[in-house]
Amino acid sequence: MSTISMNSLKSSLLKLECHFTWTLLKQDVDLGHLEETVDDQIEFFIESNITNYNLLAYVCHLKGSNEEALRNLQKAEAAAQKNHPDEIDWRILVTWGNYAWIYYHMKRYEEAQTYINKVENSCKKLSNTDQWKIQLPEIYAEQGWALLKFGRKYYERAKDCFETALKNEPNNPRFNAGYAIVMYRLEDFSLRQCEEIIPSLELLKRAVELNPKSTFIMALLALKLQDVKQADEGERYIEEAMQITPDLPYVQRYAAKFYRRKGEVDKAVEILKKALAVTPKSAFLHHQLALCYKGKLYQLKNTTRYPPQEQVEEVIRLAIFHLKTAIAQKAKFFTAHIELANMYAEGKRYEEAEETFQKAFQINILFDNDKQEYYYRYGNFQRFHMKSESEAIRYYLEGLKIDKESYGRIACRNALKKLLEKRIQRGLEDAADFGTLGLVHKLSGEKHKAIECYEKAIALCPNNEEYLSALCELRLSISS
Repeated sequence: MSTISMNSLKSSLLKLECHFTWTLLKQDVDLGHLEETVDDQIEFFIESNITNYNLLAYVCHLKGSNEEALRNLQKAEAAAQKNHPDEIDWRILVTWGNYAWIYYHMKRYEEAQTYINKVENSCKKLSNTDQWKIQLPEIYAEQGWALLKFGRKYYERAKDCFETALKNEPNNPRFNAGYAIVMYRLEDFSLRQCEEIIPSLELLKRAVELNPKSTFIMALLALKLQDVKQADEGERYIEEAMQITPDLPYVQRYAAKFYRRKGEVDKAVEILKKALAVTPKSAFLHHQLALCYKGKLYQLKNTTRYPPQEQVEEVIRLAIFHLKTAIAQKAKFFTAHIELANMYAEGKRYEEAEETFQKAFQINILFDNDKQEYYYRYGNFQRFHMKSESEAIRYYLEGLKIDKESYGRIACRNALKKLLEKRIQRGLEDAADFGTLGLVHKLSGEKHKAIECYEKAIALCPNNEEYLSALCELRLSISS
């Protein structure tokens, strides 16, 4: 192709609305795990197959298999022809855009141009204008689903996509479901308290009203009701969902989570084993099973003064097995890494615990609250297993220094205060402890308490420049 026509082709490709123009980066996901997840969803959520085959085609391309990508696009096309023959002009636009990009990457430029032309002609027909980049709610929703699957970094963008789609079709069940799911996920990472208004609760209720057969949404609603201390109502939804689709692993996983949190661990284990028989590679299910065994371990330790050692070892072994399996399926599974490190520590396998903590921190998609949780859990490991209070203080402090309020940061703050106050009560009279406690109060916005601690630190270590400087800064901030 000439340089001019090649530039023209690239310019047209960049105008297409499809997975290749939505900035979905391979380094942000575990591609093997995503492929496995989408494969499962194709089997269990047939109504979403066009969306899922399109996404799977893009994942295959990212994995370097363009031929496999084309086969998935053919399946997306067939699903559109079969289920929406009267709406084919707009149902297929994303698929055609993906075709154009894959042919371009395969250096089959004429075929790429053919699909660009198909998109252009469809858009002209749909909009009665020459504008060929059409804004359809279905396309915004498909982008929203793709962003949702690419993980937490993309949730805010997914939320915007579903909101845009809903402006045009406020009663569309699938758009409402997508919006409710993304809000539910975003709330999972926020510091919302139960008494506050929780947007996803009403959104999940609305999504269930619009599609009473969506047992997956029903199960999420049950968990949200449990969060806000309405567990009885939540359990009614769980039971109804389990009756409608007793063998759907996507309902079983959340039902198990519901019963585990309720304290019915054996029931949760039973449900998870049933789900695993259907989707044996699910990282989510293996992680949930491990949490059940962790719960059993703490039950044994808290209810029996001298729990039988063989029982303790067995639940630790099972938890470790399922956590290792989850990580093998999903290499960037941060929470599973942290839980595995803790289980190694419980089993007194300290070298493996240390190694796993380090691997957890090296995951490239960690958010601030992940890092804060890491510092808290690693601080606990240093304090309770390695018996090093000074190392524990160091790591709790690292978590507190990250200026974003989260459960991890609150845990670091509380652990630091308790540990330092205990050390001071023991009569150690260490200037460093007063200085660190002063810093904790300062970072927590408790200026008067911070001043008090720094004054005590300076009384024990009069020429310490760090304490003098901090004290001076705090006094000035109060007087100004």
